[in-house]
Amino acid sequence: MTTKTWPNSGLTWEWLAISARTAIAGVVSLLLARLLKMPEAYWAPITAMVIMQSTLGAALKVSGQRFAGTALGAVAGALLTKYFGSSVIAFTLGVFALGLLSAVLRIDRSAYRFAGITVAIVMLVQHATGPWVVAFHRFVEVSVGLLTGLLITAVWPERDSQAPSK
Repeated sequence: MTTKTWPNSGLTWEWLAISARTAIAGVVSLLLARLLKMPEAYWAPITAMVIMQSTLGAALKVSGQRFAGTALGAVAGALLTKYFGSSVIAFTLGVFALGLLSAVLRIDRSAYRFAGITVAIVMLVQHATGPWVVAFHRFVEVSVGLLTGLLITAVWPERDSQAPSK
């Protein structure tokens, strides 16, 4: 249905549905992360909102890659921080090595991107807890967002005609 809800505007029923799905995914993932007492629960809705911009088939494929990348980045970030601290050189070499490892493991650039983002958060943001705790929290927060986005996409699928223009 492409009938506009407001005369002379770009607001359509499709945009109303997209906005509602995305907002619901954001709030559900935020509440779940808070329920799990995650210290930086905002990573869950950020991830869920990224997932919500895809159809279920596309979201499943890319979510697996993002999950793998987040896990890889969390482990790498914790190891690098534990043994080399938060130095710029360790961070640079870590991100570079993750790229090479991603190629060897044959994971795609989406996984590498999430691995790099996770390494940056674990290594460069000052936290009161140790690197393994930070890495675990980041992994859980992102996983909550991924799973929530996938669940809502499965329960309330986006029709192809609902996809917002880029």
